[in-house]
Amino acid sequence: MLKIRDANGVREKKDVNGFGGGVHHSPTSKLHDLRNQAQQVGSARVAERRQAQGKLNARERIDMLLDPGSFQELDTFMRHRERNFGMDNKRPVGDSVITGWGTIAGRLVYVYSQDFTTFGGSVSRVHADKICKVMDLALENGAPIIGINDSGGARIQEGVVGLGGYGDIFLRNVKASGVIPQISLIMGPCAGGAVYSPALTDFIVMVEETSHMFVTGPDVVEAVTGEKCTFEELGGAQTHAKESGVAHVTASNEFEAIMKVRDLLAYLPNNNTEPAPAAYEIDRPNSADLDSVIPDNPNKPYDIKDVINGLVDVDSFYEIHAEYAENIVVGLARLNGETVGIVANQPLVLAGVLDINSSRKGARFVRFCDAFNIPLVVLEDVPGFMPGMDQEHNGIIREGAKLLYAFCEATVPKITVVTRKAYGGAYLTMNSKHIGADLCFGWCSAEIAVMGPDGAVKILFRREIAEDPSQKPLLIEEYKRMFAHPYVAAEYGYLDDVIEPSETREKVLQGLQMLRNKRKQTPPKKHGNMPL
Repeated sequence: MLKIRDANGVREKKDVNGFGGGVHHSPTSKLHDLRNQAQQVGSARVAERRQAQGKLNARERIDMLLDPGSFQELDTFMRHRERNFGMDNKRPVGDSVITGWGTIAGRLVYVYSQDFTTFGGSVSRVHADKICKVMDLALENGAPIIGINDSGGARIQEGVVGLGGYGDIFLRNVKASGVIPQISLIMGPCAGGAVYSPALTDFIVMVEETSHMFVTGPDVVEAVTGEKCTFEELGGAQTHAKESGVAHVTASNEFEAIMKVRDLLAYLPNNNTEPAPAAYEIDRPNSADLDSVIPDNPNKPYDIKDVINGLVDVDSFYEIHAEYAENIVVGLARLNGETVGIVANQPLVLAGVLDINSSRKGARFVRFCDAFNIPLVVLEDVPGFMPGMDQEHNGIIREGAKLLYAFCEATVPKITVVTRKAYGGAYLTMNSKHIGADLCFGWCSAEIAVMGPDGAVKILFRREIAEDPSQKPLLIEEYKRMFAHPYVAAEYGYLDDVIEPSETREKVLQGLQMLRNKRKQTPPKKHGNMPL
C-alpha cells in the first residue's frame, strides 16, 4: 500500500492499479499475485447463482473445449482505462474476457471466452482489443477462431469508446470470413449489437434455456409493439433453431454444446488453403439397403436421411440446421474418411419442395463449403418451388435465386444424384448439369421433366379431357411412359449415367477421386451481386 501525507497526517491509499504494495514484495511474488487475481471469478455471488443454473465460468469453458493443458493465455494483465462513474476503483486483472490459443485434437485453435462474473461480461475498449488481437493472430496463422459469448452488451460507462470496439470485431469477422472457420458458442445473453459478431461467423451453437440472442429484449419489445414474450420465446435456442434459423446447432447443456463444437471442428480445414482432416478408421454402410428406399408409389414420401446414411461412412453425418426448413437437409459427412458437404431435398417434409427458408438455408451451406474447398454431394428429389401468395409476396423469386446463385458460383467438385422427382426450375436449381454440376447420376426411379404427369396432362390435353374425362388416366400413363424416367435426360447427356441405388456410393467415390485436382477459373471481378 502507498502512504501519503496530507493536512490530517499520514494515511494509506489503496493501490487501485493492483500492482502490489510496499518494497517488501519481490518481483516473483507480485507476478504470482497478479496471476492469482486473474484466475479468480469477478463476483462470487454471480458465480454461485450461475453455477446453480448449470453454467460454467469462462475458464472452465475453455478448459473443457481445449485439449488438457494446451491453453496459452494472452493479455492476462490488461485492464480497462475508464475513470468515470467510480470505475477507477474497479479495474480487475484481465477485464471481462479471457483470450488465447490451444489445441483441439492436436490442432491449433484460437479462443476467447467472455466472463459474465466481471461487469456482466460487458465489452469495454480493452475487452474488444483483446478479442481483436486473438482474431488477428488466428487470421495471420490460418487457424480457426472460437468465440464463447456470454455478455450483457457494451459497457455503458465507456460510451462510444466501448461501442466502437464492436465495430472493430465485426470488421475482423468479415475479413476472416471464408479464410478461417469461425464458430460462436452462445453460453448466456447475447443482445443488441453483440448479436452481429456471431451472426457474421460460420456456425452458431446455442444452449437450450440458458442462452439467448436478440436485438432488443422483451421489455423493449413490449414497450414498442405491445407484444409480451419471455426471453426464451423471443431469443432462445429453440426459437433460433426452428423459427429464425440463426442457430445452426443446439445442445441441452454446456458440456454437450462444447462437445458438438469439438466434433464439428473435426470436419473443417484449418483455413481455405488446407484440406479438411481425414478419418482413417472407416466403417462402410450397407449400400444394398438403398435399393429398397424408394416406395413403389411415386407420391409416397420416404426419409432422405436413409439415403444419406446409406451413402456416407457409418455415423459420420453431422447435420446443420436440423430443425430449420426441414424440407431440405444439409450437413457435413465423410466419404471414405474425407469431408463432403451434403445437400438433399427431404420428401418427408412438404414433399421436398423448395421454399423461401429452405432456399436460404441451402444457399448459405453451399457457399460455406465452396469457401473451404469442401466437395458437394447433392441428393435431388424436388417437385418444384412452393406456390402461394405468401411465398411470392415474401420473395421466393429472390430467395430461390440465392440457392441458384450459390450452386452456379461454387467451383468445388459438385456431384448430383437424382433419386426420384426433378421438376421444372427446381430441377435446374438443385445443382443440375446446366448450372455447373461436374457429374450427375440418376437412379432408375428418377423422373426429370418440366412438371409432374398430372399437371402436365391437364395443360397438354385440356380440350381432350374436357370432352372425355375418362381419357385422363390413359393420358397420364402415356406421359409417364414418355417422360417419367431418367433416359431422356441421359440421351442428351444431362445425366452422366443411370445407376442402381446400391451403386451410388462407389459412383460418387469414383467421381470425387476423379475431381480431386479440379481447377476452375472464373472471370476476374471484385465480387458478384448475389440477390440478397
